[in-house]
Amino acid sequence: MKPAFSPPAYPHDRLVALAEVARSHDGGMVDLSVGMPRDPPPAGVLEALANSGAERGYPSSVGTAVFREAAAAWLARRFGVDVAPSAVAACIGTKELVVGLPHWLRLRRPERDTVLYPAVSYPSYAMGAVLAGCRPVAVPVDDQWRLDLSAVDDDDVARALCVWSNTPGNPAGGLDDLDAVATWGRRVEVTVLSDECYAECTWDGPPRCILQSGSEGVLALHSLSKRSNLAGLRAGFYAGDPELVRYLGELRKHAGFMVPGPVQAAATLALGDDAHAGQQARRYRARLDRCRTLLADTLDVEVGEPGGGIYLWVPAPEGDAWAFASRLATEAGCLVAPGDFYGPAGAGHVRLAMVVPEDRLELVAARLAGSA
Repeated sequence: MKPAFSPPAYPHDRLVALAEVARSHDGGMVDLSVGMPRDPPPAGVLEALANSGAERGYPSSVGTAVFREAAAAWLARRFGVDVAPSAVAACIGTKELVVGLPHWLRLRRPERDTVLYPAVSYPSYAMGAVLAGCRPVAVPVDDQWRLDLSAVDDDDVARALCVWSNTPGNPAGGLDDLDAVATWGRRVEVTVLSDECYAECTWDGPPRCILQSGSEGVLALHSLSKRSNLAGLRAGFYAGDPELVRYLGELRKHAGFMVPGPVQAAATLALGDDAHAGQQARRYRARLDRCRTLLADTLDVEVGEPGGGIYLWVPAPEGDAWAFASRLATEAGCLVAPGDFYGPAGAGHVRLAMVVPEDRLELVAARLAGSA
């Protein structure tokens, strides 16, 4: 019997053939396809991980008191928002929360079955809807890659369980008007989920948080993966509407979702150290600037400056993203992500993740110059 649901191919599994081409170059592949940090995490954070003494006991599902206090203090420093530690809770990185939230929210509001998400966005927003048995409905984005909530059909609004915002956005670096998104959500009684994991890398103006517009009906999601180069620890948190945070905390307690104690100790220290995050943001900004120049000089491809984030969203020549990805793998040994990974509306672009050291970008430049 054919199963009722068969998971689609994971997007990056579709790059296997291009990865083989890129690896064949002398000096190997330069992988810009995945936003996986390559820079070192702070030494003190690793020491805290190794010496926490928290290995033996079961960790608190919502997070230790010191972790929640550190997260609340960070929100106050970075965004000027006053959030009680009781309205903050730990998650095992933010991806598991992104994918799980539609299911848990639908248990709370079973009469609603629709998840709204940006038409060009991180694919886990749509997949979370699918795995929850919900309808994923893409919200159009404007020419600056921002949500256009005015374009959502009234019937979809009436059925909406939640709406996703991502600022700065992955892949295009757009910056939503979070105050307007929060106001819209409250007006139509739709929970707003604001994925802010790239907030430390906001280039156009100060970093933004939806909690600056109040906590009613909203959740902000934050991660230490990019900020502190701790993707392997799976440490994040969510904060916002106190009733919703309480509900999710109780549900996740029953389900056994727990950030390991040593990880919470390390994350607490990382959240208290703004200096290393600033240094990492400067690395990403320098790489973005270098790669924009590289593409213009070697391929005559002009790339706009993103409002934030660690990616370049590059228009593919003649709109053929897979042909451009193949060219970069063949001529430069460089692996990139075709834009259709982020929805059909992204098909004319490729995404480059600025996660490799500068010498690897210079290797790409040298290969492209040599092939000209």
